[in-house]
Amino acid sequence: VQLQASGGGLVQPGGSLRLSCSASEFVSVSYTMAWWRQAPGKEREWVSTIGTYEGSSYTADSVGGRFTISRDNAKNTVYLQMGSLKPEDTAVYYCAATRSYIRTMVLNDPSEYEYWGQGTLVTVSS
Repeated sequence: VQLQASGGGLVQPGGSLRLSCSASEFVSVSYTMAWWRQAPGKEREWVSTIGTYEGSSYTADSVGGRFTISRDNAKNTVYLQMGSLKPEDTAVYYCAATRSYIRTMVLNDPSEYEYWGQGTLVTVSS
């Protein structure tokens, strides 16, 4: 199982960015997918999770209303659309996958996720 995150970069405060996570065939379709982030000197933080075919999703309060997770199963890709970015959003963003069912798992427990991709750095600065 391989996950490849991309789309990070430098963006000004208030700007937008879209991250992508490309997954191995079949993984994206049948797995619950998520985004996490880790800021310098801080613990890894859960951002958002999206279910499989049903499309249910949950997002952390810290980014709610600004970040939206989505998936395109035909492309085996999960996205994180980020808007109204703040300097405190600066972090390495990781995508993760699990076979757990979104409605019964503990969303913000990293041990729930079986597979992790490499991170992509997002820097919010003027």
